Amino acid sequence: MSEKQINPLPLRLKQARKAMGISQKQLGILLGMEPGTASARMNHYEKGKHTPDYTTLKAMADELGVPVAYFFCESESTAELLCLLEKMTEKERELLVKKVKNE
Repeated sequence: MSEKQINPLPLRLKQARKAMGISQKQLGILLGMEPGTASARMNHYEKGKHTPDYTTLKAMADELGVPVAYFFCESESTAELLCLLEKMTEKERELLVKKVKNE
């Protein structure tokens, strides 16, 4: 029997939000949620009770300055690498791929 898989999204969302130094309510409001429900909605996402749809997830990623794929990284190193890759130009990424492939 395999180990239970843990959804990395709630943890990554909380990490990215805290790195930006904003509250759940502030993030929710930035995403266009009603101020009275913003904190509760964000809390449900961070607790894994609800999963945002792609449009909401993309808006969260944009506000938090991370790629959408960041929310699904299972390891810290992969999450960090993904964020670093997103900051590179396409040409820099192409050169890095060639280097990693030893081409």
